[in-house]
Amino acid sequence: MGRKYRAYPTEAQDQILTGWGHTVRALWNVALEQRAYLWKQRRYSLRSAEQCTYLTAARRELNWVNDLPAQAGQQVLRQLDRAYDNFWNPRHPAGYPMRKRRGHRLSVPFPGQAVEVRRLNRKWAEVRLPKSGWLRFRLSRAIGGTIRNATVSRDGNGWHISFGVHTGRKPDAPNGKPACGVDFGVAASAYVSTESAARRMPPSLTDKETKRLRALEQRKARQLSYAKKHQGGKYSRRLRTTIAQIAKLTTRRANRRRDFTHKLTTDLAKNHGLIGIEDLRVKNLTATAKGSAEVPGRNVRQKAALNRSVLDNTPGERRRQLEYKAHMYGSVLVAVPPFHTSQTCAACGLVDPESRKGCGRLFICVRCGHEDDADHNASVEIEARARRTGGSDINSTRSTRAVQVPAVGRRRTREARKPAHAG
Repeated sequence: MGRKYRAYPTEAQDQILTGWGHTVRALWNVALEQRAYLWKQRRYSLRSAEQCTYLTAARRELNWVNDLPAQAGQQVLRQLDRAYDNFWNPRHPAGYPMRKRRGHRLSVPFPGQAVEVRRLNRKWAEVRLPKSGWLRFRLSRAIGGTIRNATVSRDGNGWHISFGVHTGRKPDAPNGKPACGVDFGVAASAYVSTESAARRMPPSLTDKETKRLRALEQRKARQLSYAKKHQGGKYSRRLRTTIAQIAKLTTRRANRRRDFTHKLTTDLAKNHGLIGIEDLRVKNLTATAKGSAEVPGRNVRQKAALNRSVLDNTPGERRRQLEYKAHMYGSVLVAVPPFHTSQTCAACGLVDPESRKGCGRLFICVRCGHEDDADHNASVEIEARARRTGGSDINSTRSTRAVQVPAVGRRRTREARKPAHAG
C-alpha cells in the first residue's frame, strides 16, 4: 500500500532536496542513454547491478553526483530496471522509458533501509533522510506497516513524502454482493446500472480559478515570447513566478479529480461483487484531430475540447484503481468490448444507431420501444456482457431479467432492415 503525506522541510532542506531532484533527473537520463547506446551498438542489455559500479566511479570524480546519497542513486537505477521490465512485458501497457525534462516533477527515491520514522505527537512525525537530517511531515493517517521504500517529491503545492508500506493484508474473500455495469462518460462521469441517477464529478476548478488559469497561461506566453526575443531564452523571476502559480492551480485541479476518482472506485469495489466496464483504448479515443496552419482540418478545436473532457474524467486511472481495489475488497472486475454499447438495446438486444438519434441523452429502441437514459442503457448492456464474459460464478442478489446480448467484436453487428421483396 502507498502512504503520502505533506512534508515541511526547512529552507536549507528545501535547497538540498531541490538539488538532489535535479541530480536524480540527470542520473536517470545518463543511465538511460548508456543503456540505449550499448543496445544499439552491441545488442547488450545493461542492468542496475553493473551500472552501480559506474555510479561509484562517478561519485569519486563528480562532486554533484557525490552530493546525492548513494542509496538514492542506486534506487534510481533499480527503478530504471523496473521501467525496462514493464516495457518488455507484453501484458503491461508501459512504453519505452522516456527521458525526464527539466520541468519534470522533482522526486528523490530511497530504499526502506535508508529512512527512519519517529512520531512526534498525534498530528506530526519526522523521517530521517541520509545527509539531510530529520524532515517533518503531517501525520494525516497511520502508516500501518513496514516501510519498504520512500520518495520525497515536489509538486505545485509543495513537498510530499510517500512510503511504500507492507501492511500484510490479504485479499478479501468474494463478497457475494450485487453485480453492476459502469458506463464512464463525459456528460455523466459514471452511470451505474443499479442506480437511477448518474454520478457527476464536481468541477475541478471554480469559474474564478478557470479565468485565473487562462489569464496566467496568456501571461506566460507573453513572458516566454519576451524572454526569447530580448533575453536569449533566459527565464526571468516574474516568468518563474507565473509558472509556479500555474503549477499550483493545475495541482489543485488534479487533487480534486483524484479525490473523486478514489471515492468512486472505492464505493464500487466495496458494494459490488462484479463490476463491468468498457475496455476502452484511451490513447485512440483522445487522438488529436488532423490539421495544421497550412492545411487546417475539420473540427480540430472541438476535438481538442472533447479530448480534454475525456481525460479530465481519467478513464485509465479509474480502471487502474478498480483493478487493485476489486482484488482487495473481494469483487471481480471484467472489461468487456466497447463496440456498440451505446447503440444496443438492453431489453431486446437490437443494435441500431436510430435508437439514439444525434447521440442524445435519450435512448428509444426502434423495435421494442424500450426507453431509457442512454448512459444507463449502456451500463445495463455492459453488465450483461460482463456476466457473460466472467461473471457466471458470481453470486448476485439482484434479480435481472434475461436480455438478448448481441455478438460483440470487430464484426459489425448492426441489423439491416430487409427491403420488401419485389415481385
